[in-house]
Amino acid sequence: MTRPLNAFIFDLDGVITDTAEYHFLAWKALAEDLGITFTREDNEELKGVSRMDSLEKILELGGRTGDFTAEEKDALADKKNDHYLSLIQNITPADLLPAIKELIADIKAKGLKLGLASASKNAFTVMESLGMKSEFDIIVDAKTVVNGKPHPEVFLHAAEMLGVEPEACIGVEDAAAGVQAIKSAGMFAVAVGPKESFENADIVYASTSELSLEKILEVYNA
Repeated sequence: MTRPLNAFIFDLDGVITDTAEYHFLAWKALAEDLGITFTREDNEELKGVSRMDSLEKILELGGRTGDFTAEEKDALADKKNDHYLSLIQNITPADLLPAIKELIADIKAKGLKLGLASASKNAFTVMESLGMKSEFDIIVDAKTVVNGKPHPEVFLHAAEMLGVEPEACIGVEDAAAGVQAIKSAGMFAVAVGPKESFENADIVYASTSELSLEKILEVYNA
């Protein structure tokens, strides 16, 4: 028997496009300003994590957790974001990750709803630059939720805005925290990345180029 399915809810960074490099460069510049060494390996720990939690992780890395007031931390996070925004000015539709445009077209052709659930506060800006904002029914970003991933709030809020039950949604993520959020929301989880990173996912693809609506639906309805 076919399971009810009403919507797909996508993460942004690492799924629709890869702004991870821009985030890394902006965080690295801020860390260096603070005298903290920040590597690509360290950056992996920030995937799917909110801006303020990311800052806390970097301060902890440098042993500087207690050196700043809440206001100073806000200013540091804003400084990072300003740098990041200047870096993403160059994003175009050519920056869509492989097979994403086709997958979204296939989902829309089936009459399914499309939502975006992003930990980024710049999701609207990035989606506009990619030429994808109008393709999605709703966009939920970090500005509209209290709890970041792995808390399920962003996915539950997306389902609510779409007017669908979480159990009838498929979530697509590239971060372990994001997959945990999808599963905690009661949704079917599609992960993109190394299989060993996603024990909780229902299906894992090594890269977006392997994503196929037909294959996802086969597993979903199995």
